[in-house]
Amino acid sequence: MLNLLGGDAGYRDPEVSPEGPTTTAPLPEETLERNRELVDEYAGELYDAPAEAILAWAHEHAPGDVAVTLSMENTVLAELAEKHLPRADFLFLDTEYHFPETLSVADEVEARYPGHRLVRATAVLPREEQDRVYGPNLYLRNPTACCRMRKVEPLAVSLSPYVGWVTGLRRADGPTRAEAPALSLDTTGRLKISPLVTWSLEDTDAFIEDNNLIVHPLTRQGYPSIGCATCTLPVAEGEDPRAGRWAFSTKTECGLHG
Repeated sequence: MLNLLGGDAGYRDPEVSPEGPTTTAPLPEETLERNRELVDEYAGELYDAPAEAILAWAHEHAPGDVAVTLSMENTVLAELAEKHLPRADFLFLDTEYHFPETLSVADEVEARYPGHRLVRATAVLPREEQDRVYGPNLYLRNPTACCRMRKVEPLAVSLSPYVGWVTGLRRADGPTRAEAPALSLDTTGRLKISPLVTWSLEDTDAFIEDNNLIVHPLTRQGYPSIGCATCTLPVAEGEDPRAGRWAFSTKTECGLHG
């Protein structure tokens, strides 16, 4: 196989994404301007607002459709959207590296919330084809490139129909998220709405219990933060909840939020 731009011998350079869509379609200028106005006017007011108020605000003010991103680590956002953001699409990044339990939760979400379409975003290349083109175990050799091709780019493409997206970011999840806003603009000018920013892990657990939500079984087995099965380890009690993510490298974020 041709070696492009200095990749490992026989494989494509992982800095070169496969042929296919990788970016989000631009918003109309009037929508961009409205999103800027909304963030300027409301970001401060919503910074520490309750999750319900943030989603109710999105339902009232977003100038178009909004997607609710779900990692399936928990289903809190799905339940809140059912109550406060009706008919919003749910967006799940199916990296093809997930734990089987994560895929089972996705199926349960689809059944429990039939009023919300579940969009399963996938990478341009199936997992086996990525191994053939870029070499096996790219997640070990270049986890940033693997996340780019299997998370960042599929999310970007899948967000094209929407004027904004809802995330599960929590400030308590680690120092890189300690000052995350509840409302901001992403790099495409879309609204980035994070209703859980003020929640602790205990708040999340209490909401799950009080509302009899679908539970990801691994969260009861030492996995407070769950990504791909290949890149997630359990953590000890008292450790940073994200300490088990990419524990084999210095990587701390997949790139979806910065």
